[in-house]
Amino acid sequence: MEPRRTPPEYFLEIFADTTTVRDVLKGVLNLIFFHRYFPSIRPTTFDVLDFTLPAINDVDLETLIDSRISSLVRQHSSTSGAHESGGSSTTGGGGVRGRIAVEFYEKKRRRSGMWFAGLAGKAEEEVCWEVWNLDVTIATPRTESERAKVRRATENMLQKAALKILTVVNRDKDHIPPITTSDSNPFPYRIVLNPRTDGWQNRFGLY
Repeated sequence: MEPRRTPPEYFLEIFADTTTVRDVLKGVLNLIFFHRYFPSIRPTTFDVLDFTLPAINDVDLETLIDSRISSLVRQHSSTSGAHESGGSSTTGGGGVRGRIAVEFYEKKRRRSGMWFAGLAGKAEEEVCWEVWNLDVTIATPRTESERAKVRRATENMLQKAALKILTVVNRDKDHIPPITTSDSNPFPYRIVLNPRTDGWQNRFGLY
């Protein structure tokens, strides 16, 4: 059996406070999908801080993004409370870390012998071909001076993240699979909150 190749993974450091983290994450995720979402789309734009980023006008994708971001913010709220009570899952400066991973898959015809419990009888399997990891730190500034400092850091981070995404999508193209299906979305995707560390190949339930 031919071993699976490990998909390329890209890492982005995301830094924002509680008032801007939703828009920052929506902007970054939309920028990734703008370059990796292949169905016919109506492009739009999304304003965050002093930046205007390209976005996708797709209700299902927008709903999924909002859901994952809301879960991350709820996690931050509960972890912040634990920190104030003596918890240890926070970073310096009152920030709380979490991760959102975006995974893109291709559907490949399953070869004979390549089946296991739960997948027997399916003619296709999903193989991951690219992963984006967003390591998110949510700061909790307590003074106007701290808030101004956090905003400047967030703007700098957002500019670097956008440039890195553009660099990657323009440079790394050889690993993108050919489109071999007439499905409206040829490449299923998944947005995972705090993905397990035992690898993308153990996660199913694609969109």
